[in-house]
Amino acid sequence: MSKRKLLLAANWKMNPAPAAAMVNAHGDRSLNPYHPHADIDVVVLPTFVDLQRCMDAGLIIGAQYGHPETVGAHTGDVSMAMLKKLGCRYVLCGHSERRANHGETDEDVAAQAIAALENGLHPVICIGETLEEREKGHEKTVVKKQLKHLPLESDVTIAYEPVWAIGTGKTATPKQAQEMHAYIRSLLPDDRRESLRILYGGSMKAENAEELLKQPDIDGGLIGGASLKPEEFGRMIEIAENLHG
Repeated sequence: MSKRKLLLAANWKMNPAPAAAMVNAHGDRSLNPYHPHADIDVVVLPTFVDLQRCMDAGLIIGAQYGHPETVGAHTGDVSMAMLKKLGCRYVLCGHSERRANHGETDEDVAAQAIAALENGLHPVICIGETLEEREKGHEKTVVKKQLKHLPLESDVTIAYEPVWAIGTGKTATPKQAQEMHAYIRSLLPDDRRESLRILYGGSMKAENAEELLKQPDIDGGLIGGASLKPEEFGRMIEIAENLHG
């Protein structure tokens, strides 16, 4: 295990926030497993409509997307500046679903990350290859290209998403995940290589969290479906805390 503090980010996608997350539990994990922790970082990424409710419940919140421009004719979008004003601390940039469904390019993702930093938000920047790209042996070429324009000299987090393992029930083996995380780390600036966190974002769940989080270059998880289940997410937090200790 490295000395980097583990981060578990609950990406609820376009789903209602779990009822347990709305309980202002004052640190009582049995009532609300999503509350902040001392030894690891826990952040929730709800839909825009649930951001305020989650913040009112005492959670550390992030948005699933933010537009780089401050204001303008961008129907349906919310700017990084607005997210910061609301109370967000984190924001996802370039999730694979937005790259695929909204046509976000590597340049778009870089613009989001830069705008997030300019507005005092911490960007969690998603990169990763598709099944076709992996089968062709292009996974390292893909992530290297995706990293090219990112502000890696700044305080950011990278989330490696093997796209073929998102919502499919497939998961990269701990060895595969570690290999890619180590490769990504090798591409970071020298002065950021040991401090920048890289999360695994490919169907992490309670049953595989320990083996993944044990890997030296995996610093947490960007967790989708499993994070909507309070009991399972709570077990994952306990696993992360035990590893940290």
